Amino acid sequence: MTAGSRHTVRVDAEDGNGVPARWTTRFATASAGRTVNVTFGPATGTYGVGQPITAELSVPFGREKARARALVERALTVTSRPRVEGSWHWINDRELHYRPRNYWPAHARVDVRAELRGVKVGDGLHMGRARPVSVTIGSRFEAVTDAGAHSMTVKRDGKVVRVIPVTTGKPGFYTRNGIKVVLDKRRSVRMRGTTIGIPGNSPDAFDLNVRHAVRVTRSGEFLHAAPWSTGAQGRANVSHGCTGMSERNAAWFFENVREGDVVEVRNSRGARMAVFGNGYGDWNLPWATWHAGSALSAGPASRSAPPAPARLRPQSH
Repeated sequence: MTAGSRHTVRVDAEDGNGVPARWTTRFATASAGRTVNVTFGPATGTYGVGQPITAELSVPFGREKARARALVERALTVTSRPRVEGSWHWINDRELHYRPRNYWPAHARVDVRAELRGVKVGDGLHMGRARPVSVTIGSRFEAVTDAGAHSMTVKRDGKVVRVIPVTTGKPGFYTRNGIKVVLDKRRSVRMRGTTIGIPGNSPDAFDLNVRHAVRVTRSGEFLHAAPWSTGAQGRANVSHGCTGMSERNAAWFFENVREGDVVEVRNSRGARMAVFGNGYGDWNLPWATWHAGSALSAGPASRSAPPAPARLRPQSH
């Protein structure tokens, strides 16, 4: 039964002599004390095939609270059309991400909601509010940069639609390898070297207004127009970690890419993209490792005890 709910019970019974009797009773459960509210992300809208679903909890659940985590996770429902195999993964004590085994199918619809409002999930804790979210997946748009070849290949629904000469990070500023997801895009961004630790008097210092900027990490990695390096694009890596391209190519990419699209970098000498904490590196985890981060991934299935024999026959409740 859920907290703060009302119930009516009607029971037919027989005494030891077989004489029938009927009772009707009404009762209400106590209101929930502390509640676990859930905030889902992203906002309702259209996203790329790499977009994870996020759930932020108002109350932390540490690893030692395995049963409570499992109860919370069971209440978080993700439904997609067409159906896919997917799993939640606990990022930390308050945040979960959901992704399929593979990228979302193009043009899928994904509905996210929390069930069982008022259900107890811990000592004095009950499931609370959660605004549902509906996400539409766009076409499968992927950009794969080969830093060694100084080239970015863009595909839509598996077909190559553009090959773009690029420049990536130079020594000391190598671009991160791995799969990233577009976080947002901006027509113009002011970029300063001081924000990534470069002193203002350094030969590497810069302060630029950059156009057609597509962000893929929280720390400031973008794909953007770099008209000052067109001579190096397709030939050498001279950037401070971003992927630079011509004004024309950057404008095209900006108009075609959307939040949630996949951007991958290969053959850079940089570190691997962090899985969590700097954007969405979720796809860099193998599926088995991802699924192991679910509170429901292991252990025997729960079984209900068989009901004790009784002569009571509840009609409704």
